Amino acid sequence: MRIRICLLMFMGLLALAGCGKAQSTDELIEDLKSADEEDRIKAARLLQHRKGDAAEVVPALIESLKDVDPDVRWSAAIGLGYFGAEAETALPALDKAQSDTDPRVREGARVAISRIGGKK
Repeated sequence: MRIRICLLMFMGLLALAGCGKAQSTDELIEDLKSADEEDRIKAARLLQHRKGDAAEVVPALIESLKDVDPDVRWSAAIGLGYFGAEAETALPALDKAQSDTDPRVREGARVAISRIGGKK
């Protein structure tokens, strides 16, 4: 029982230690260029919540639609959809992404286009 309590306390401390490490929008955009695909995926997924920074985020996500990793491309497509009309400049790139080799990317692009207000 004592070991469980210590383990729970340790896990709680680990969780709290990570709470103050939120990355800025600029740091996340920089992570989209990382050599580590997990960093790029994480950045693409977190940037969709930075609606106040649409002017910087939308072009970065458009560029990520060209990433070699399909998970990054899929996350970028989905992320662009969260910006709605603010991502109107992404429509040509999303239209092209509808021909991607990965079916998730194609579907993500289709959904994003519908959220932005473009044709399906």
